[in-house]
Amino acid sequence: MGRRLGQHFLFDPSILDRIVDALDPHLHDTVLEIGAGRGTLTRRLAARVGRVVAIERDRRLAERVRAEPDTLPDNATVIAGDALEQDWHALASDALEGEAWKVTGNIPYAITSPLIDKALTPPMPAIVVFLVQREVADRLAAQPGGKTYGALSVGVQAVARAERLFDVPAGAFRPPPRVDSAVVRLLPLERPLVAAAEQEAFRRFVTALFGRRRKQLVGALCGVTGAARDRVQACLQEMGVDPKARGETLPATTFVSLFQALAR
Repeated sequence: MGRRLGQHFLFDPSILDRIVDALDPHLHDTVLEIGAGRGTLTRRLAARVGRVVAIERDRRLAERVRAEPDTLPDNATVIAGDALEQDWHALASDALEGEAWKVTGNIPYAITSPLIDKALTPPMPAIVVFLVQREVADRLAAQPGGKTYGALSVGVQAVARAERLFDVPAGAFRPPPRVDSAVVRLLPLERPLVAAAEQEAFRRFVTALFGRRRKQLVGALCGVTGAARDRVQACLQEMGVDPKARGETLPATTFVSLFQALAR
């Protein structure tokens, strides 16, 4: 069970506890868990929060965990389904009415970006803690100018603070994955740099710019937005940005300013 979906089950108790700790758990919290697996994290969460709603794509695994009433606490619910297709806000509806809701999980490497986008869709949770491929963790927390800084870094940092917490060795999983892993924490900004209605368009804008990373900024912006070169140059001059700069040297705040000035 699980291998047919490429799942790797985290079993190390100390790492499971560190993931729960990273959520800053309280007894009034509702936690949405992505990928219940065999319920190891689910049970630890349930012992420290008010309610756990776990989504598991493998129906047989979900049924197996639900069939263990002696070990699955009453405040934990396991749902069989695809996390990308589920309405997370509906599942956390009680918490959205006033209590804190949080998101965690050992998420599939193949759909990491879509799950992060979904987790950061308003109304956003108070905290997101994901176990991801190590290089993804590096990209999420990367700063401008580094090799790992890219569209994912900017898209996330425009709406949340990304913290790379700790590495997780392959030996902590069964079966061991062929890639290294790490735990990241995303703390949604009280005032996101991009309005909720514009986040999808902003991500497309940033992705398109990084797709032209070999071009100087002025040329890349002209190509992405269709704006005239003199307009782009005037905009960059007003912002104090070198037209010859590369996009990977700019912070998320500058990408937002360029989007608002040229791509709306």
